[in-house]
Amino acid sequence: MAAIGTVFLSLTSAPSQPAVKATDAAFPNASPLLALTQLSKAQSRRVSSTSADLNSNGDSRVIKAGQTLVLAELLGPGAITHLWNTIAPQDPFAGRSLVLRIYWDGMDQPSVESPLGDFFGVGHGAIANFHSLPVSVSSYGRSRTCWWRMPFRKSAKITLTNETRGYGDVEVYYYVDWEKLPSLPEDTLYFHARYHQAFPAPPGDYPILETKGRGHYVGTVYSVQQVMTGWFGEGDDHFYIDGETNPSLVGTGTEDYFNDAWGFRPFAAPAHGVTLYEGIFAGDRLSAYRWHMADPVRFNSALKVSIEHKGSRVNDAGLKQSSSNERPDWLSSVALWYQTPPVADPAPLPPATNRVAPYRVLPAKDLSFRAHPPNRVTTPEEGLVYAPGQAEAEIEFAFDVTEPGRYQVAAILILSVFSARYQPFLDGESVGPELDLCNLDEDWTWFSFDLHDLQPGKHLLKFAGRGASPNHRTQAAPRFAFGLNSLVLLRLEDMAGYR
Repeated sequence: MAAIGTVFLSLTSAPSQPAVKATDAAFPNASPLLALTQLSKAQSRRVSSTSADLNSNGDSRVIKAGQTLVLAELLGPGAITHLWNTIAPQDPFAGRSLVLRIYWDGMDQPSVESPLGDFFGVGHGAIANFHSLPVSVSSYGRSRTCWWRMPFRKSAKITLTNETRGYGDVEVYYYVDWEKLPSLPEDTLYFHARYHQAFPAPPGDYPILETKGRGHYVGTVYSVQQVMTGWFGEGDDHFYIDGETNPSLVGTGTEDYFNDAWGFRPFAAPAHGVTLYEGIFAGDRLSAYRWHMADPVRFNSALKVSIEHKGSRVNDAGLKQSSSNERPDWLSSVALWYQTPPVADPAPLPPATNRVAPYRVLPAKDLSFRAHPPNRVTTPEEGLVYAPGQAEAEIEFAFDVTEPGRYQVAAILILSVFSARYQPFLDGESVGPELDLCNLDEDWTWFSFDLHDLQPGKHLLKFAGRGASPNHRTQAAPRFAFGLNSLVLLRLEDMAGYR
């Protein structure tokens, strides 16, 4: 995989077993381990990106910019049991640029439609690791796995679209594991997932889902990017079942719905967790998930799910200006549910350029720099690598600001077994703690250097060597390396609703 980060080196028993019906029992009380003790008429099948030449290691497929790759076309009856993928992009926000779609039984419109990262529990195009029962992400956001069971009667088609944001082609490796089944029960439900966003959120409840049919709601992925300092989580969740005017399920707070309390912090549990939490300041991001596996929300004719977006506002002096007013934060979500008949959302997704905050990404290879000692810098396609070979070293990057404002300054750094400790400085001032960039393998990792009021002109981001990492492997050459993929700037004034 020649891309960023490569610089250095079944929840229900099989339908043929009629003892337990999905409509008769609240899953997952019917343990998936029980099905392993019984014979089944299901036939195991797989579609993957593997090369037709089994002796080849070229097992990826390429999705050109603006193109769609069909991952699998399956003939039913059957059920998808496992999805896995990893991607090799140049876009640092590829989780929002790539769109996953699944079509059931020959439908023209997809019943599953979501940016890839959001479907797998991490919004904003961000990268993070977490592990839950139906969805897991590892390899610092690069390996995505899904275990939601997805039955279909006639056919299933899975596609992945590379919506161009100017970053070119994407390599993808994938598995689609499924079962060919002799039949499906008449009351079988179809899996759905639908993305929605509001940048910024207008007055009133934020809508997560509105659908008609019969089924049960099984999950929410909820993402927030703050446009003002304070606490955004005083909003209550609302579930309107079968046409209710007043919701019969009403929550007590945003973090309460996600089974946390008194604010958020990163954690992961089988059915709930926070995959990303950066804090309470403008520009900070959150992603959280809640799987309703043991407590699905049942509906017979219709379901509407929404959440309030209320919270406090705090000024630069740290004084609270309000406690529970509506906030115009940037909100996005994925609703997951099973229902019959299968449906699609007629409204198109917002374009990829509108699904990501207005970040300015400055590739390392395009930045001017000064290094001491010099002449130890290489610039492969993936970024810039500095290997001074000594502890006393520093490298400084120059970037220009054209408009005054409050900027979130971040960088995507390349960690490796050859890396060392470095202290970041912005315009001569220390920004944040010393960074230990030594890693067991290699990863490209997001580091934020917080908010800064910057004036137009030239600014300098410097990394000063602080010696070897205590995690340094003695068999690795002490190169004291530093790697930069890109510098990322977000001017908060460019976010609608920023205050």
